[in-house]
Amino acid sequence: MFGDKAQAMAAQWNDAPGLATPMRVGEAGIWLGRRNCSLSPSQLLGFFASLALVSMLVAGMCWINGGRLVPAFTGAELLLFAGALLVYARHAADRERVEFGADRVVVEWESAGQVERTEFPSRHTRILMHDNGLIVFRAGDREAFVGRYTRPERREALARQMRRALLAA
Repeated sequence: MFGDKAQAMAAQWNDAPGLATPMRVGEAGIWLGRRNCSLSPSQLLGFFASLALVSMLVAGMCWINGGRLVPAFTGAELLLFAGALLVYARHAADRERVEFGADRVVVEWESAGQVERTEFPSRHTRILMHDNGLIVFRAGDREAFVGRYTRPERREALARQMRRALLAA
């Protein structure tokens, strides 16, 4: 149900020039929201490797010329920088996915590799704007929030689009 083809065809609602409209995949409307990241984790690794190489070359030159503490401080600096980049890379692939089917609504979100999924019956699902500014899907006592990767001024229009898709499903 959540295959690569569906993800490739899914509409993204990040900061695209227009609002996302549902792409039809089979009988379901699918929205996919992703974090807006400048670098992918693999590009980040390449950047860090090149930075580390240049830094260690400079530290080696300092060692040869008598600066015995420079390599130690360079190593510490690179370790701290690697930690910061690791935190960034863990969240680079964060996403939200909403699928409207004939009998259910599936809300799925991923944060730092942890995927959570909630299913709602279509007939009992309400889509509202929450006090925290996010879009909330609610059915009975269960709820799921989406819109984290959408600019705040576009969330209300996105909620309207999702309500229309829910009625059409």
